[in-house]
Amino acid sequence: MSKVRTTLLCLFTAAGFSRAADRPNVLLICIDDLRPELRSFGVDYIQSPAIDRLAAAGRPFFNHYVQAPTCGASRYALLTGRYGPGDNEALFRRAAKMATGKNSVPPSLPEHFRTKGYTTVSVGKVSHHPGGRGGADWDDDSKPEMPGAWDRHLLPAGKWQHPRGAMHGLAHGEIRQDGKPMTVFQSAEGPDTNYPDGLITDEALAQLDELAKTAAEKPFFLAVGIIRPHLPFGAPARYFEPYRNAKLPPIPHPAKPEAPNTWHGSGEFMRYENWGKDPRKDAGFADEVRKHYAACVSFADAQVGRLLESLEKHGLKDDTIIVLWGDHGWHLGEHNVWGKHTLFEESLRSPLVLAYPGLPSPGEASRSIVETVDLFPTLCDLAGIDAPSGLSGRSLRPLLEDPQAAGRPAVSYFGQARSLRTADYRLIEHRKGGKTTAVELYDHRQADGETTNIAAENPGVVDKLAGELDRRLKR
Repeated sequence: MSKVRTTLLCLFTAAGFSRAADRPNVLLICIDDLRPELRSFGVDYIQSPAIDRLAAAGRPFFNHYVQAPTCGASRYALLTGRYGPGDNEALFRRAAKMATGKNSVPPSLPEHFRTKGYTTVSVGKVSHHPGGRGGADWDDDSKPEMPGAWDRHLLPAGKWQHPRGAMHGLAHGEIRQDGKPMTVFQSAEGPDTNYPDGLITDEALAQLDELAKTAAEKPFFLAVGIIRPHLPFGAPARYFEPYRNAKLPPIPHPAKPEAPNTWHGSGEFMRYENWGKDPRKDAGFADEVRKHYAACVSFADAQVGRLLESLEKHGLKDDTIIVLWGDHGWHLGEHNVWGKHTLFEESLRSPLVLAYPGLPSPGEASRSIVETVDLFPTLCDLAGIDAPSGLSGRSLRPLLEDPQAAGRPAVSYFGQARSLRTADYRLIEHRKGGKTTAVELYDHRQADGETTNIAAENPGVVDKLAGELDRRLKR
């Protein structure tokens, strides 16, 4: 056994993992469109008890930034550990490249753990398509989104017919169809299984039951993807009740920003039935939308609670690394946007929590900047397995051991624009044909929420940050 491996095993014993001779399990929980809209992240009116308990036992990262403000590209970064394309087809293009010669494509995170002896299972929306398949209804077994990654990749569609239906499903099997708008929010009476995430969690619990039987001999990597609070904002009625009469704080900086910017007209939101109302113009309707978003957060939180309870029931808590990750943020009116797909703070900042037994200073948040690509090398580091070469991120172990340790600036990109977030600034570069056409620079030491572009007055700062972007993205 190598000296490094021996050191890591000793660390696990000291940290509290009960199976020092074996590698720890991994439970990765992915939540779609989740802002840092949690009580443990400072939003007092939100009810998120399960995630709050996890944060109290783990390390919440208050300044975690995703690589791209869209599902597919952000999950590409998570699952490959590399900066990559900024669109939703990124993983499918990777799969097509693998078909031409597998050795030409570095392994994904679950594939790497699988080759190291882990049973790998995904349930729900872990890659871009729930269940991880392509085809017209996202259920074609011949078109895996991540070839070689999973022993089992599952999406129980139930009355929603297929994974595509479940992705945007409302109560009782209603699915999104062209020419028949769905309501933008809904609160229907009934159990959690009236919505797709209830079925996803049921299946994840069944998988955990099976994985627990062999966990002592073979560790598992279980990834569970919860769809809410993705649009439409539908959740069982009991999750909406706490918010019905809640008084919400004002929306910060709600005005449309001046050009240049990555502002858009909230097209994804506006395609739903909104009864002729527009939250950009109607403050009362804006609060209704925000309350239904909050209900979806509480619904997602309840599913997290069920997973954590099952882990404890099986006696696996002391043998498991738990990661909770939001795939990107979501504007709730900031910058006059209702949606994602910008390079502003609201689209790019999302919750991240890591927990494992023996973590120093549990519950103490890290305010250092970290990014999604850091999770691949971190999980390898904590599991005591070598990471593949060429990963874009770096292990978060120093921040897990000391929440005051330094992070590093976070890279993001979307369309032809790209961004760098440092502790003090956000730079956004607009590019065309490989050349910069416009820049935005915001000072986060000020409290104006990325509303005052100071690029023209600070060319030295712009040049320095742009140079780091060039180095990190190698272009």
